[in-house]
Amino acid sequence: MRVTNSARRGLWFVVAATATAVLNVPIILMVLNSFQTTEQMIATGSLVPEVYTVENFVFLWSKTPFLTYLKNSMVTSLGSTLFSLTGAVLAGYALSRFRNGLLSAYATTLFAVQMFPIILALIPLFLLFRPLGLIDHPLSVIIVYSVVNLPFVTWMTRSYFDSIPIELEEAARIDGCSHIGAFLRIVLPLSGPGIAAASIFAFLLAYNEYFIANVFLRSTESLTLPVGIRLFMQQFETDWGSLMAAATLATLPTLVMFLFVQRFITHGTIAGGVKG
Repeated sequence: MRVTNSARRGLWFVVAATATAVLNVPIILMVLNSFQTTEQMIATGSLVPEVYTVENFVFLWSKTPFLTYLKNSMVTSLGSTLFSLTGAVLAGYALSRFRNGLLSAYATTLFAVQMFPIILALIPLFLLFRPLGLIDHPLSVIIVYSVVNLPFVTWMTRSYFDSIPIELEEAARIDGCSHIGAFLRIVLPLSGPGIAAASIFAFLLAYNEYFIANVFLRSTESLTLPVGIRLFMQQFETDWGSLMAAATLATLPTLVMFLFVQRFITHGTIAGGVKG
């Protein structure tokens, strides 16, 4: 039986590894081709480099404002994630713990806002931001990203707060905690996995967004990665080597963030927190 179970686990591992490799073929090819120049791609026509070089990465770091694009993306993504999560945590907790007509109407409004196409608001927002001096400023896209993220992130946090037993808060209040104290000391620490999942969603939406950043950010010093990488594709030619290298480096922040927060998701559980 042990041999059979081991063989079964080994077979499932091979199947899972094969499926993962197949699904990630575009990413694997992107990383591999970042180590060959555009001239080599055109000359060989092969998807797998015959000669590996770091010339594309050296060109990115020394000849292009790639680091500026990366810094701008991190500022706008982290800023919008912070603002949207702050509002979503407070709103999600209120929707989870308090029930009245006003909050029910607010919850319904969130659905309506989520369905509203942001493209319809870009021109009014542009006219609003221009006299405020926010055009070509990261604060403009941070505000828009935060508003776009807020409805969905609020529903995510609300769903997680619903899964936390209210008896934990009641026990804390019996021991002398105020309502706010119970939220800060009991509910908020236990909601780490939910907040981590919501933060990943908010960060990725802002980090990968192209259209809004392309409207509000105009100069090279303020462009984010999606808009900046697009500049490697010109009308009559494309620098494929630099484009692949830039796309490879652009994936690293999201990978690092996921590795950082996954422990909150996998280990964050409150099973057994309340007995009986």
